[in-house]
Amino acid sequence: MSEQKQIKTALISVFSKDGLDELVLALSQHDVQIISTGGTQKYIESLGVSVTPVEDITSYPSILGGRVKTLHPKVFGGILSRRENQEDGKQLNEFEIPEIDLVIVDLYPFEKTVSSGASHHDIIEKIDIGGVSLIRAAAKNYEDVTVISHKSDYKTLVDIISKNGPKTSLDERKKFAYLGFKLTTKYDSSINQYLSPETEKKALRYGENPHQKGWFQGDLNDVFNQLHGKAISYNNLLDIDAAVMLMADFDDSSATFGILKHNNACGFASRETLLDAYKSALESDPISAFGGVLIANRIIDFQTAEEINKLFCEIVIAPSFSVEALELLKSKKNRIILKQKMNRFEGLISRSCLNGNLIQERDSSIEEISTFEAKTKKNPTKSQLGDLFFANKLVKHTKSNTIVLAKDQQLLSSGTGQTSRVDALKQAIQKAKSFGFDLNGAVMASDAFFPFPDCVEIAGNEGINAVIQPGGSLKDQLSIDYCDENNLAMVFTGVRHFKH
Repeated sequence: MSEQKQIKTALISVFSKDGLDELVLALSQHDVQIISTGGTQKYIESLGVSVTPVEDITSYPSILGGRVKTLHPKVFGGILSRRENQEDGKQLNEFEIPEIDLVIVDLYPFEKTVSSGASHHDIIEKIDIGGVSLIRAAAKNYEDVTVISHKSDYKTLVDIISKNGPKTSLDERKKFAYLGFKLTTKYDSSINQYLSPETEKKALRYGENPHQKGWFQGDLNDVFNQLHGKAISYNNLLDIDAAVMLMADFDDSSATFGILKHNNACGFASRETLLDAYKSALESDPISAFGGVLIANRIIDFQTAEEINKLFCEIVIAPSFSVEALELLKSKKNRIILKQKMNRFEGLISRSCLNGNLIQERDSSIEEISTFEAKTKKNPTKSQLGDLFFANKLVKHTKSNTIVLAKDQQLLSSGTGQTSRVDALKQAIQKAKSFGFDLNGAVMASDAFFPFPDCVEIAGNEGINAVIQPGGSLKDQLSIDYCDENNLAMVFTGVRHFKH
């Protein structure tokens, strides 16, 4: 089998014509026969290049409003025939099927049509059938056929032709085949997501900002019963997700209350009663709590609801509400009240990135006190261990770089989303002091290791006397030595909790 394959006949059927002229002219200059369809055929003819209509090959017109043009044995036979297979060759001759050496396709823009807010009818019409089939057929037969599956690859083929003439190597064809299957996989996935009844796409008021459109794909009814309030927005959903994922790491052995703003906890506390937990959480940062998302791990009673009702808040989440508490909280017309039904989430998480998606497992790690590794001469007390455990769960759910300061099962403050760990600590200290907290006896949690002893030194100077961090720096010993010299306790978890 020859590695180099000559391109004698090309089938071109594309949505986007951007850059196609250069490729068509390059093929024409080397006397490559071009077969084409519909609008693509007219475009090529406008360039002064001779085209064979696909109808002349199939002896069938384009039908059903253009839905069926290339789906014919004389097209797919010419693509899928194995050049070195004698029986394939005999059948091509018998049925007068021309070999097709190059397939150039650019699919209907399905994802773009969905994101434009087009009607369901228009979206369905942008599901490409023939184009996907052509790409898959040509990619399957890459040993003999070259496939160009996206307009971004037109120029690549032009460069190959300019250098070597109208022929491609096996490695080049295999790479184009890979790109073709990669594209059709993503294309089919987008259609599947759009049509799946389990992931119904719901239009939101807007996206992150009013000038952006937004949608939610999923079924919120599996997670909540919305008992009251306005429609949930894009930003509401991000905050709700952050609140639910954070509270999922706290069991109901203590009453726990959280207040979140912009996906980060600004108030959080565990107490004997939910009322005390709410008051302590609010005390963490009463300014940021304004307009926040509130979440409880126990039924919200009337006394707690009375306190909540004094605060302007967007959302209240709890596993249940007493009748009197719900009635009181409903007194604010737009307040969103959610009864949570689901608090354990499995599976992968994904986010868009560049022209694709990043996919990862959830960060489900919760480092138990029994796994903490004491690294200093001074061991944490039982009370400090409880606070370190508490703070480490909070730091896991706070944007990196982050430092969390806590005391007596209460979030004192955090430094969030900073470009250095020192900045995160300074932000946390300044914030705690601004609300009158005494840092003597507080603990510090870091989402990643300390490369230098500067953070433990700054913390120690403020009266913080116990630290939890993952460890793993080449210079871990510098921080350990500082703690030993200044009577601080430090434990390592061995687990980093970046959140980007």
